[in-house]
Amino acid sequence: MNAVTPMPVPETKGRAPSLEAVGMTKIFGPLVALDDVSINVEAGSFHALLGENGAGKSTLVKCIMGFYSADKGQVRLDGKDVSIRTPRDARANGIGMVYQHFTLVPCLTAAENLVISRADAPSVIDWQKEKKHLADFIEQMPFRVPLDAPVSSLSAGEKQKLEILKLLYLDQRFMILDEPTSVLTPGEADEMLGLLRGMAARKEITVLMISHKFREVKAFCDHFTVLRRGQFTGSGDARSATVSDMSAMMIGDTTITERAARKPTEGGRDMLELAALFADDNDGMPAIQSVNLKVKAGEIVGIAGVSGNGQSALVEVLSGQRQMSDGGIFIRGDRFEPKRKSYDKYKVFGLPEEPLKNATVPRMSVAENIAFRSFDKPPVASMGWWMSPGPMRAKARELIAKYRVKTQGPDAPIETLSGGNVQRAVLARELSGDVDVLIVANPCFGLDFASVADIRSQIMEQRNRGAAVLLVSEDLDEILELSDRVAVMSGGTITYVAPIEETDRNTIGQHMAGH
Repeated sequence: MNAVTPMPVPETKGRAPSLEAVGMTKIFGPLVALDDVSINVEAGSFHALLGENGAGKSTLVKCIMGFYSADKGQVRLDGKDVSIRTPRDARANGIGMVYQHFTLVPCLTAAENLVISRADAPSVIDWQKEKKHLADFIEQMPFRVPLDAPVSSLSAGEKQKLEILKLLYLDQRFMILDEPTSVLTPGEADEMLGLLRGMAARKEITVLMISHKFREVKAFCDHFTVLRRGQFTGSGDARSATVSDMSAMMIGDTTITERAARKPTEGGRDMLELAALFADDNDGMPAIQSVNLKVKAGEIVGIAGVSGNGQSALVEVLSGQRQMSDGGIFIRGDRFEPKRKSYDKYKVFGLPEEPLKNATVPRMSVAENIAFRSFDKPPVASMGWWMSPGPMRAKARELIAKYRVKTQGPDAPIETLSGGNVQRAVLARELSGDVDVLIVANPCFGLDFASVADIRSQIMEQRNRGAAVLLVSEDLDEILELSDRVAVMSGGTITYVAPIEETDRNTIGQHMAGH
């Protein structure tokens, strides 16, 4: 065995660098993704980078990380110009990034993942020496992970901590975090951000965090910068600025639909019942187990949970995309089979997650996609089978205007629309008739601020009209805002149900974590 000297344990005190990106410009053909953007992240600060989808946040950090080469602009580290042409250059300058999705090798242990992340990792490793070095390294860190456990056995929070430990192990003291809490429970998120905030306060690291969660920005960040349409629109003190201030910088003059107010409703009859539902995943393993839940007319029941706990499988069962292995679905007491005729008979409508993939045919026109629920009914269908394009386009134009779908016209392929407008087009199709049951899954994921307000208003309006709404969402703020009752999915089953006024974020988070 070749003896290799382990990396020295890095000294952590007072090592936080400052970073300034000046006049960053990046052009992709006719698209100006970044237009003379500057950002100044002070040493030891916890700095939030805000903006809607397409604002330029990812382009900016990819230029800083060396994934893109900026057409103009300069990066300065501790006041000195640095050349970052590749991610290797960023790494050499102590700049690292934690991505939305984990970059760990699941079948290896935490220790093995740390060691192989080094550029100088030897082909033959003296594990006795490496483990002693890793133990010394972990001793200096403010949080721990089990080094000998396979990554596949770690919780999402432990994996996220390991990603951060990997940057510290590689002595990357300027950390870019891309939506770091998207897969964490509220408790895990607050713990992790609190620990990083403490390290930044001690000048051990500097953090630049991309986030859309204002609560986290207000609680943990000290400064913020906002981008809109590739341009810098403002910055400030995150502790003194209001959410309204930051929102205004993000959306500019965009008109936001006033959200539908929650109307008081009397306890309606049980409209939707899930009775002991079971279903398997694609490998034949249990995906959902004994799911029991009732939703009343005029009620929104929100299902919260960390991603991967059976929510997607449940929605697939309800939409007919996954077969039940046992149990039943009931509408107004009648057994419901998730097929097109039953959807029409019982007035069941839905908005699945990733609607471009799951609720449309991307290359078909907006008008054709809107007609999926009505193509075989008058006035679109005549003589029982013949489809008339004139009435189909006329109905599409009416719904496009009513739901403010931004498109070149009814004949444009739906795949040419933005994410928010695909959502609006599908909602126009699903909500244009009488709705008794509405099933929606992550309806606002990845959408801009104005679209989020509009779509949540549409969901609340259906509830106010008396529909039973089942809302499946990984955004706990969305659950808390819209729901009358909240249920938690963990390990493929419902583990907790409570009226929204009788619970709180911490209690829900504990059940999401499986406690």
